[in-house]
This record gives sequence, C-alpha cells and structure tokens, in this order.
Amino acid sequence: MSKQERKRRTVPVPMNEQPSQERVRNFKEVPFGYTEEQAVEEASQCLQCKKPLCVQGCPVNVKIPEFIKAIADREFDKAAHILKETNSLPAVCGRVCPQEDQCEQKCILAKKFTPIAIGNLERFAADWERDHGKMSTPECKASRGKKVAVVGSGPAGLTAAGELVKEGFDVTIFEALHEAGGVLMYGIPEFRLPKEIVQQEISMLEKAGVKIQKNFIVGKTATIDELFNEDGFDAVFVGSGAGLPSFMRIKGENGIGVYSANEYLTRSNLMKAYKPESQTPIIRGKRVVTVGGGNVAMDSARTALRLGADESIIVYRRSEAEMPARAAEIHHAEEEGIQFNLLCNPVEIIQDEKGFVEGIRCIRMKLGEPDSSGRRRPVPIEGSEFVIDCDVVIIAIGNKPNPLIPRTSPDIEVSKWGTIEADEEDGRTSKKHVYAGGDIVTGAATVILAMGAGKRAAQSIIKDLLEN
Repeated sequence: MSKQERKRRTVPVPMNEQPSQERVRNFKEVPFGYTEEQAVEEASQCLQCKKPLCVQGCPVNVKIPEFIKAIADREFDKAAHILKETNSLPAVCGRVCPQEDQCEQKCILAKKFTPIAIGNLERFAADWERDHGKMSTPECKASRGKKVAVVGSGPAGLTAAGELVKEGFDVTIFEALHEAGGVLMYGIPEFRLPKEIVQQEISMLEKAGVKIQKNFIVGKTATIDELFNEDGFDAVFVGSGAGLPSFMRIKGENGIGVYSANEYLTRSNLMKAYKPESQTPIIRGKRVVTVGGGNVAMDSARTALRLGADESIIVYRRSEAEMPARAAEIHHAEEEGIQFNLLCNPVEIIQDEKGFVEGIRCIRMKLGEPDSSGRRRPVPIEGSEFVIDCDVVIIAIGNKPNPLIPRTSPDIEVSKWGTIEADEEDGRTSKKHVYAGGDIVTGAATVILAMGAGKRAAQSIIKDLLEN
C-alpha cells in the first residue's frame, strides 16, 4: 500500500460482531476477531517507526512494531511468539486493555489519522496461535533454589508468576476462590472475555511449573509471616486486588434486590447463577437500575439484559463526557438498548412492605467546577427529585482493597485508603522481601497496569533474591 493510500485511511479495519438483537440474549463473545486477511490488511498500515512511541505507551513494553510486521508478513506464529516475550496474557490484553488510552494513543498515525488497531492485532495473533494448536510453554531457566509465594491469581499475580518461573524460581500462587484468574474470571463477563481463554493462558503457566493453591486465604489460612517462617518462602508478592465493594450509604441500600456489582457479576460469571439449577441464583429483575459510569457498570447493565431484564438503565451523576468506561463499551451498551440516565444521582432506594426493591429516588445534577480528578464536579439541583420504578439495583461505584492482609501483617504500611504502600518502580513494600502491585496498591484500575506492576515487582524479586 502506498503512502498516499495510507493517508486516506480514516477508520481501522472493523471486526465483525454479533448483531445487537441476537447478543442481548446470550453470553457469547460480541466481536468475532479478525480473519487472516483482515489482520494482514490492518498490520500493513503500520509505518514501522524507528523510534516507536506505541511501545512507550504499553505498561509491559510489548514489541509492537515487530509483532505487527510479522502479521503483515503472514508469520502469525512468529507474531504470537514475539508478544509472549513480554506479555504473559496476550489473548486477554487484546480483549480488555484500554489501548485507546495507551499504545494506540501514542501511535504516530493518531496525530492526523487513525491509529493502528494494536489491540485487535494482539488478539488476532494470540487467537491464531491457540486455534492452530501452536501454543507452547515458556522456556524456563534451571532452578534457582528459591521459593516465591504469589498472593492472588489476577493479572498482577499471573504476570509476576510468569516472569519468575521463566527465571527458574519455584512459584506458588495462593488463590482465595475456587477458580484461578481473579477479576478476569469473576469480574469480566463472558461476552467480553471468554473464560476458556483465561483458563488456557493460566494452564500454560502451570505447564511451565507454576503451582496454584485454590481456596487458600492469605491472612486467614496462613499469614505472610507463616509463609516465610513455616513454609520456607523467600519472597512474597501481594497482588490480591481490590474486591471490597463501595456503597453509597443511602436509605434502602439493604433492600432485597440490591447488589454490589462485585456480587452480581461474581454470581453470574463465576458461580453461573444464570443457570436454573444454580444454588446461588440472582433475582432476575425486569427493570434493573445500575448506578455508575465505568466498565463494571456497563458489564452489569449488559449482564442484566442477558438475564432477562426488559429494561436496563444506567444512572450516572456526571455527563457522558466524564464517564470512565471505554468508548467501545458505552457504544456496545447503547447498541444493545441500555438506557442512560445521566446527570442524575440516587438519594434513596425505595422498598415495599416486605423489603423488596420497588424504585430508586434520584435527583438531577449539573456540572460545577473541576474536582481533584480533573472532572467537573456534579452539583445537585434542588427540587428536582424523581423516582425510577425498578425491582433490582446494582451499585457499581468502585471497589476497595480487602483489609485482611494489612491487618494480619501490621508491618506492611498502608495508605489512608487502605491500599498497600509500594514503590511504583519496583513494587517493594515496607516489609523486607514483600512486594505488591496491581489494584491492592493503586485501587481499582486496568488489567494492563496491574500486569505492568506485576512484571516490575518480579524483576525486583529476581534481583533481590539473586543478590543474597
């Protein structure tokens, strides 16, 4: 393709996807992914910059131009191999990373035209490798004779474990739930991230030698000190995430039919509560209100539709411009018929005489001056209260870290928000040979940022243990 033709490009090669009217009644993945021809066409648009800014925008420093060139040359196996040199979970990242705010935002083409669809190509290469039976376990160095415990099997923990096992460390992941994968399994719905893909990427780590101990709650089953003193671990990485839901503290929040998004999605994604035989069913509301404007709110509202809701309504206190959800997720939600009630904030959840939810009282808002987040502060409009009739309310306004580990390891310093204080560059905490990264340090953030933190902490562990 000539330079002149490249300049005329205004949109990336689109991915085919399920029609919205079909997908709202099933949990199958929405986009189908690129075909080989589509991937080659998109990859051929890359300028192969000598100083690629896109790599600077990737928290795990994927060799983006190299893997894209391999796709353009139809060397799909090679593309996947290049990705895995720096990214343990490429099929996951290709689906859920906010590339538009990271690598694609840095793409030189984005300054005047459309950036390369790096995420779509990453997904293609990882899927091609898996679909063609080409997945291989990472090459690992000889044993170092050192044991490392990883707390939590979400993206930070899996990344740290992957980096450490390749360097010859004996790695055990301790997972509190009965399935490994953390937020990738319980938090993100099947229609955005099929669980089979998560499990396949985890199985490759296990084949490389990573051990996973499930139903093991660090801080209860054993403390961090016990892992050191009784089980002989030389270092501990804490990547236990932020799984404690926040609530609004308004009247009626204890009503029957009120869920945190964490509980609602966990029951659906991990415990399959949508199945008739489920022992932990969810109330299948016909008119469901989800409070919040992030990706988790979009996931909850779209899940409610798939569980049979006639109407699924988002209530968010700011405007669409301030919504933290990815533009693609808002777009998919709109396509599926999710209703958006913006500049609107709940003040009470209304219950009937038996305690069941029958409505949510809200107040209209307007935008004032920017707050500490840089977004314009929502201000209530007096006398503007109104009621939305509903039978289920899902609260999706964020999560905080569980305080169990800091409480049982008081020599680990925490912030006033309950997050573990860890060095941003190396993951070291105030306790010797204890490292932390991901949402337990930053609060709820993105998968790729958690992976970047896990990778940096693993490099510190390698350095510290090998110097002793």
